[in-house]
Amino acid sequence: MQEVKVLETAPVIVVALSGEIAAENADEFYTEFKTVYEAQPSDVTFDCAQLSFIDSTTLGTFVKILKRVREDGHNLKLIHLQPRLKKLFVICALDAIMEIEG
Repeated sequence: MQEVKVLETAPVIVVALSGEIAAENADEFYTEFKTVYEAQPSDVTFDCAQLSFIDSTTLGTFVKILKRVREDGHNLKLIHLQPRLKKLFVICALDAIMEIEG
């Protein structure tokens, strides 16, 4: 189960993620993000402090979100990733294309 909770929409969209995001709910995650983003496009920060699990589908969803945000001239940042989740981004070299803070 995953939860996507919008904390702020201006000047930056801040979304808190919790639980597990995997193949079975990654599309729902993207749809929820897209709804918020399209209402007021801006920089996006995902607070991942309570995110406990992601899979390769979720990594692909983050890349899809990154492409969408950058097309509009905005930035994407992931904050508070647990070390084992951050390791996935590093292994896939995604830390080279998106901003990741602790």
